[in-house]
Amino acid sequence: MSDSHLPIIIDARRRRFFVIGGGAVAKRKVKTLIAAKAQVTVIAPHIDEAILSLAGEQLVCFERVAGDEAYQAGDYVILATDDARTNEHQARLARKAGALVCRTDEPEDNDFSFPAVVDRAPLKIAISTGGATPALTRLVRDRIEAFIPNDYSRLGQWLESLRLRLRGDGSSKERGAFWRRLMQSQAPDQVLARQEESANKIVEGLLSGQEVTAGEAFLVGAGPGDPDLLTFRALRLIQMSDIVFYDRLVSPAILGLLPEDCERHYVGKARSDHAVPQGEINQRLVNEALKGRRVLRLKGGDPFIFGRGGEEIQQLAEAGIPFQVVPGITAASGCSSYAGIPLTHRDHARSVRFVTGHMKDGTCNLPWNELIHPQQTLVIYMGLVGLPEICSQLIAHGMPKETPIALIEKGTLPDQRVHTGTLATMPEYVAGRDIHAPTLTIVGSVVSLHQTLNWRSGQ
Repeated sequence: MSDSHLPIIIDARRRRFFVIGGGAVAKRKVKTLIAAKAQVTVIAPHIDEAILSLAGEQLVCFERVAGDEAYQAGDYVILATDDARTNEHQARLARKAGALVCRTDEPEDNDFSFPAVVDRAPLKIAISTGGATPALTRLVRDRIEAFIPNDYSRLGQWLESLRLRLRGDGSSKERGAFWRRLMQSQAPDQVLARQEESANKIVEGLLSGQEVTAGEAFLVGAGPGDPDLLTFRALRLIQMSDIVFYDRLVSPAILGLLPEDCERHYVGKARSDHAVPQGEINQRLVNEALKGRRVLRLKGGDPFIFGRGGEEIQQLAEAGIPFQVVPGITAASGCSSYAGIPLTHRDHARSVRFVTGHMKDGTCNLPWNELIHPQQTLVIYMGLVGLPEICSQLIAHGMPKETPIALIEKGTLPDQRVHTGTLATMPEYVAGRDIHAPTLTIVGSVVSLHQTLNWRSGQ
């Protein structure tokens, strides 16, 4: 794309558009123009039925032959035939009349071009290489489409309504200061989280001259480790946080996504080794939010599955702190998928049960009788230390000793390892190897599918 290309936005309703050609390329241009409510004339000896069907929009006219005086100054002419001579001839006629030309067959001969558009009305994002590399344009558009959720349209409409409501209130300097403070507040994210009432309270506080210092807390599931498994909302909140409290299971790659100036506090827990007591974590979340900060509580896996997330937001709720909860891919789902072990399968398991192998009191005293069911997959979190006892108790309570079992070490990470065996053999296997947490244990017939369905090399 040349430095001479200037991206601008025009009101398509104020100009006439001519599309020369009646095939697939012309159809794409006509659909784009109709979406912008443009006045369109299609000129071609043969016009595709798909284009003719667009006439119901009452914005499209059709002509079989383009006369020498068809164009006027200020018109936009799109040349979309597969005949270079026709396109060249029509380009000369259009420019002679003062019209602007877009040749789909010769991007270098264009006065204007069509960008790829991400539409979050009233927000529109245009991406263009001036026709030089359309594939790159599409790639970037798809990336932006994925990263900017449709709720940005809701935010745009909310801001547009607010702007109309406040039009004329105060000097331009005062209005500028208000909008800067508003966009730096929690209000935009409250709207994205569909909490307009909270956003409106922030607006009223700013309008009344109050210093809006109310903070917010984000309880975010970081997934089992691979940063590619983060949700888009999780990534957005990670990148806008002022301070983070993170667990042991949050991978360095995910911590690398935090803003450079984000204050970081490790509050992880290992067996019998808690860096910060849970009660203190809860209170620190409240204290930092009361300072007006965006507080990120980043937890491995999903915060509501053996993550104590419920305990933490209880205290936030009692303190009146606005908060959001973003689910993460729990270890059971992420690790089993990366190990090629489906948790359910019609030939092997019709149900799945999650349990923790490390109780609050440090024991491994599980309801063993309830865990012995045919065609059920048993997933055990934090069970590495108690694995010999788990295998022994499952066999003692009726589970066949030949039942397959898998121990997934550092699941979803580059150095993931999958250890397989049976209830009878796994205790001895583990005793003779150097295996480190985090690990996840899967018990059941589905483990036998690992060798066939394992899709990650080196496992």
